[in-house]
Amino acid sequence: MDLPMPRLAGHDTPGPFQLTHPAVQRAPLVFASPHSGRQYPEAFLAASRLDAHAVRRSEDSFVDELFAAAPALGAPLLAANFPRAFCDANREPWELDPAMFEEPLPAWVNSASPRVGAGLGTIARVVASGEPIYRRRLPFREAEERVQRCWQPYHAALAGLIAETKQRFGCCLLLDCHSMPAHPAQPQNAPDMVLGDAHGTACAPRAVRRVEEQLWAMGYRVRRNDPYAGGYVTRHYGRPREAVHVLQIETARALYMDEGRIERLPGMAKLQRDFAALIAGLMEMDWDFLRG
Repeated sequence: MDLPMPRLAGHDTPGPFQLTHPAVQRAPLVFASPHSGRQYPEAFLAASRLDAHAVRRSEDSFVDELFAAAPALGAPLLAANFPRAFCDANREPWELDPAMFEEPLPAWVNSASPRVGAGLGTIARVVASGEPIYRRRLPFREAEERVQRCWQPYHAALAGLIAETKQRFGCCLLLDCHSMPAHPAQPQNAPDMVLGDAHGTACAPRAVRRVEEQLWAMGYRVRRNDPYAGGYVTRHYGRPREAVHVLQIETARALYMDEGRIERLPGMAKLQRDFAALIAGLMEMDWDFLRG
């Protein structure tokens, strides 16, 4: 069973990701959405103790659609097709919880990370709402297959985009696009967007300011690194000294979707227009300072 997934133009055959190139890349910008995938294998849903709707709570739903204007404006867009609950592309390849598997894990597996402890490793134990996913333990070969079929191809494509962009422009700025849930305990002035640069280590401050100022000018409340400073993608690929910069963008789901129903709200159209304007503005800027 595959849950509905809109396809980007020119990509009719499902695979682990969708990569849409612009006719001409006009700036050293790359956009990626690692958590908006929603193609759920039948075997995965059969093994889950949750229904398909409950499993979808882990998605950054529709984020690929929010940034869909990027290719037409001159920047490539990479979006995972596989869901985060199945394999998380924003983790190390082998962050695994030993309690999830039938046999002991190899010694090289990272089973001690905080993300594994929270149940949100490369192969998640729980959905974002904290409910356990599986009825039974998994064989380790299942994790191997998911990493090989999903994680590795996605990161090969991402690394390739970064390398091609750096070769052409002398630098690269990756915008890693996510969404954040609402929390009842949050105050009324909770941010609309959180920009994560791993506390200043993954992206040039000047680049962060450029994105921040554009969002401020549109009227959005923007915060840095709190509570999302960036995950594996931000910290692994963000190497400003090598002219590769990564900025994670978290967008409040309340701006564009009904979280309970996992449905688009009327506000999505405005947010899509604003993100298109953001991308267009970024495309016109001089990014030579990213070369260091």
